[in-house]
Amino acid sequence: MENAFVTKGLTKIYRTGETEVRALRGVDLEILDNTVSVMLGASGSGKSTFLNIIGGLDSPTAGQAWFQDQEITALGEAALTHYRRAAIGFVFQFYNLVASLTARENVALVTDIAPDPMSPEAALDLVGLSERADHFTSQLSGGEQQRVAIARAVAKKPNAMLCDEPTGALDSTTGVDVLAALDQVNRELGTIIVMITHNVAIANLGHRVIHFADGQVREVVDNTTRLAPQDIEW
Repeated sequence: MENAFVTKGLTKIYRTGETEVRALRGVDLEILDNTVSVMLGASGSGKSTFLNIIGGLDSPTAGQAWFQDQEITALGEAALTHYRRAAIGFVFQFYNLVASLTARENVALVTDIAPDPMSPEAALDLVGLSERADHFTSQLSGGEQQRVAIARAVAKKPNAMLCDEPTGALDSTTGVDVLAALDQVNRELGTIIVMITHNVAIANLGHRVIHFADGQVREVVDNTTRLAPQDIEW
């Protein structure tokens, strides 16, 4: 299986006056194509900073990152914008939906500007929300809103989806529904899923589990006994 993301010596230092925070300390990591990778670690361990850099939202202080044969860390602003728009889908803990729009219209915000999108209806069907397409966000549960956010991210057919605590604001029942949607996107479309979580139980979903601590990758474990989302308990 080929590498999708590769980082070498990835370092990020934030400076405020004389204060210096080393968010990443020389991270070397490979993320495989067509897989689900789960990142675990305490707050401040560097997970989100790493995700933001490989997603083209932030730049490192030192080191390099590649997606397939493209060096992300060498791209200018225009090329980074194209990379984010064409290759990457983002899902965050908070859904960032437009309250005045229906589920279908929220997904269409992406499909209207993507070069080769799936239809909003197809994206919502993929996450099990066909019957809720014309409901406003206030009429949807938290889990349903997060699945709309997943549909919006996947509708432009990205190569990879980067998910930062996608179940963090949900209870276990609705969280399982969200994990099932992400798992289905990976299985049916081959989309790379990279997911940050504080919930150790969710590691059972990943093909690979990546442990961060103090700005470094401390351990990478290949998971040979993956669980289906509905079998994960927390």
